[in-house]
Amino acid sequence: MTEAPFQMCGVRKPEARWRRLMGGMSWKIVVLAIVGSVAPVLAFDGGDSQVRNCTWCHGAGGQGYTVAPRLAGQRSEYLESQIKSFREHTRDNPFSRQYMWGAVASLAPQDARDLAAYFASVPPKPANDGDSFLAVRGKTIYLDGIPEANVASCYACHGPNAEGVRNIPRLGGLAYAYLKTRLEQWGQGYHSGMGTPMPVVARSLGPNEIEALASYLSFVR
Repeated sequence: MTEAPFQMCGVRKPEARWRRLMGGMSWKIVVLAIVGSVAPVLAFDGGDSQVRNCTWCHGAGGQGYTVAPRLAGQRSEYLESQIKSFREHTRDNPFSRQYMWGAVASLAPQDARDLAAYFASVPPKPANDGDSFLAVRGKTIYLDGIPEANVASCYACHGPNAEGVRNIPRLGGLAYAYLKTRLEQWGQGYHSGMGTPMPVVARSLGPNEIEALASYLSFVR
């Protein structure tokens, strides 16, 4: 049977109608997939109260202040793990005790995931507040480590551009003062979670190496 009888009766050929229907459905499926993938981010846009609670200390757009790290562009897996560490009190430096333990006490797991996804999606801006002269030495330490002190290179865990890997944090662009303070605190025995090697690593760094590393990382984009 040809297509003509269907056209004469004002009826579409069944195969053509089926292709049209499925084509429309495929677009709907694509749209639903896209919406589903960004739903956590949309749910935590800049006007959400949960985000505002974070940006009071972590700056507009999550870009950070001197003592509060920038969250923008941070690894979502890392942000989730740190929220868990605050809740379980395994991240135990003074500011964590004073501010973050209480801040996350009533945060639901899904809210933690959504917040992590939101801040990970925000483009980060480098702090650019280190000493550019010391940054030259800091880059060498980051890439090569300090063999004579048995300190491995930082990029082995944090990536060649300090971008982080999975639940290992992004260091690139964080503020000099924050990085310096955290390295000093690790050297003093504070923790950021269970099983982290940073207290051992930081104890092998002298004040000059810490300042050089913090300076270099503040400029990394």
